[in-house]
Amino acid sequence: MHPPFPAPPVEGRGRRIGLGFGIAGGVLVLVCGGGAVALTGFGLSLSGSMTERAQASVGDYLSALRDKKYDQAYRLLCERAQDDESPAAFRRRVTAADPIASWQLGDLNFVTLALPFQATYGNGTTASLEAFLGQDTDTGEFEVCEVGE
Repeated sequence: MHPPFPAPPVEGRGRRIGLGFGIAGGVLVLVCGGGAVALTGFGLSLSGSMTERAQASVGDYLSALRDKKYDQAYRLLCERAQDDESPAAFRRRVTAADPIASWQLGDLNFVTLALPFQATYGNGTTASLEAFLGQDTDTGEFEVCEVGE
C-alpha cells in the first residue's frame, strides 16, 4: 500500500538545519561578546572615576595639612576619625609630626579602600604611605580616615 501523500524531501535538510544553528550561534556570540565588552568598559570607567575621586580627596587633605589649614584638614576626615580625635588633639598631633611637603598618589585599592602614595617630608626624606578612606554616608564622597605605612 502506498501512502496517500508523497514523502517529504530529505535532501538538503541537514544543511539547512546546520546553517540555522550556525547563524543562531554566531548571533549569540555577537550579543554575549558585545555585552561582555560593554561591561568591561563600564567597569574600567567606574574604577577610573573612583580612583580620581579618591586622589582628589587625599590630595585636598594633604594640601590642607601642607598649607597649615588644620581646621579644613580636620573637616576632610571621615566621621569615625573625627569621633576618635578632637580638633585640638588632631592639631597637636599633626603639628608635632614632620610635615609632608609633596606627594605622588597611586591607584585606589578597591578591596581595602586604601590609596598608596609616595610622600616627601620637609626635611627631604621620603616614605611610602597609604591613606585609608571611608565614604561620607550623605554625599558618597571619599574621606580620609587614617594615614599610615
